[in-house]
Amino acid sequence: MMADSSAPADAAGSCGASSQWQLPFFSVWTGQAFSLLGSELVQFALVWWLTKTTDSATILALAAMMAYLPQVFVGPFAGALVDRWNRRAVMIVADGLIALATLVAAALFALGIVQVWHIYVLILVRAAGGIFHWPAMSASTALMVPEKHLARVAGLNQALFGVVGVVAPPLGALLLEVRPLRGTLGIDVVTALLAIAPLLFVRIPQPQRAGGQQVRTSVLADMREGFRYVWSWPGLVGMIVLALVVKIALTPAFSLVPLLVRQHFGGDAAQLGILEAVGGAGMIVGGVLLGVWGGFKRKIYTAMVGVIVLGIGFLVLGMTPASLFWLGVATFFVIGLVIPLIDGPTMAIVQGTVAPEMQGRVLTTMMSLLSLTSPISLAVAGPVADWLGLKSWYFLAGALCIVAGVAGFAVPAIVNIEENANGGATGIERLELAEAEA
Repeated sequence: MMADSSAPADAAGSCGASSQWQLPFFSVWTGQAFSLLGSELVQFALVWWLTKTTDSATILALAAMMAYLPQVFVGPFAGALVDRWNRRAVMIVADGLIALATLVAAALFALGIVQVWHIYVLILVRAAGGIFHWPAMSASTALMVPEKHLARVAGLNQALFGVVGVVAPPLGALLLEVRPLRGTLGIDVVTALLAIAPLLFVRIPQPQRAGGQQVRTSVLADMREGFRYVWSWPGLVGMIVLALVVKIALTPAFSLVPLLVRQHFGGDAAQLGILEAVGGAGMIVGGVLLGVWGGFKRKIYTAMVGVIVLGIGFLVLGMTPASLFWLGVATFFVIGLVIPLIDGPTMAIVQGTVAPEMQGRVLTTMMSLLSLTSPISLAVAGPVADWLGLKSWYFLAGALCIVAGVAGFAVPAIVNIEENANGGATGIERLELAEAEA
């Protein structure tokens, strides 16, 4: 479908990144920042439309499920294909597909014929585009940015998510008050075009195959290679197992926040905007903190401490009385603050240790495994939350995060994940060893 037209990058990965990396990288990064803002505006508007129209936890849970299904079923294929195709072309096509789907949804709202299932399809298509776009951008970052700057770029990315989290919710609430929802959808189309524009001019490095091999195997063989690579890394497997346990409760807890605001705190779109904006402010602080500090010497320590604090935050949110909305807001600030301290170091570990030609497959394999529990937990969470109440999920999420964080410190393979990945039979050597044993 797409040929590798760009010249291959140095097999050393990000260590071979050009000394003049800032201009090309941040040109692409800025376009993606605009696209992220547009996407968050759409996300806020659609979620609030579903919340206000249906007032159902089941409907919200199903909507969230639509975002995870492509990751489960398409993710492993996407990673293998991203490692085979031209990554710049992948990002252009993915952004274009998302913009087209949003444009169709805007037309449905303009005609007054939109249905809930239309929103489900839109979320599904947008998620499918993101499955290809995210690993292409993440894997390209490892080749465009020198390795010593990867953790700081990860912190900068988290700060960006925080800025968007601050701006998008109140802006989305304001737009819903002053213009039809189709206007917000139109903004997302424009920001997608802004993301595509720099990709037309910036060269995105392509990785070499292991040992300089350019022979292409089948997609299924590449998928198996990605799974074997992950499976041969005990620390990564352990980290994924802990994350799977946490996501059973964490995914519904985040997905049901709009109903928590509407049903428990008695708020509207403005209150939801305030809550999410303050959470975004926390992400800014956390991202800046990570960018300046860089985290503990062992990046995994930073992530595990963040998971424990995240758990405490959800426990407090679950115990917050309806009359103390300000306490819920303050708690959401703390939750937002620790998210960069979890995601940033985790991404830096993968980007800094996984062979460049494997990163697309490894990243999507990880995300596919992490997404396995989400559709199941969301399918259960909606009806149960309608029956037992929303707060039960926040207690469960908090408890599981704390247990997972403490357990992470007790498992040597997880604690030593960076040393295990960089020394001995690791990377391609681990893969070759696993194949020889098979």
